[in-house]
Amino acid sequence: MKEYITKRVHELYWKEDINCARTALVCLSELFEIAIERQAIWSAVGLHGAGGYRAQCGLVEGSLMFIGIYLHTIGQTEDEIVSACYNFASAFDREFGSSFFTGGGGGFQSAIVCPVRISTASTKPYSLTFIR
Repeated sequence: MKEYITKRVHELYWKEDINCARTALVCLSELFEIAIERQAIWSAVGLHGAGGYRAQCGLVEGSLMFIGIYLHTIGQTEDEIVSACYNFASAFDREFGSSFFTGGGGGFQSAIVCPVRISTASTKPYSLTFIR
């Protein structure tokens, strides 16, 4: 799975120039085999640190979008979805020190922070902890 994610991140983020939020959303949708509507993908266009403003990390934003989509498809209530999103963001903060952009040039450009985040935060087992 880690090899698959590494390959997809390289294809999406580096080759196709898709931002980190959309890359996370696409990778999670592929891993969980959940179709994502094109509108959802387009809604994440500016979600890479709030359009580069250096706000919340795009990996968190894309993952939160996916958590909402996935939990809705399996019949979770809005309160359950909100709770799962809170738990994910809280755990992300604990694991990585912040849910805000912390890299140098943005996205996956920080060799120390972002590749660790995508290989951990966007893998199926890590996400399952917060989705189920």
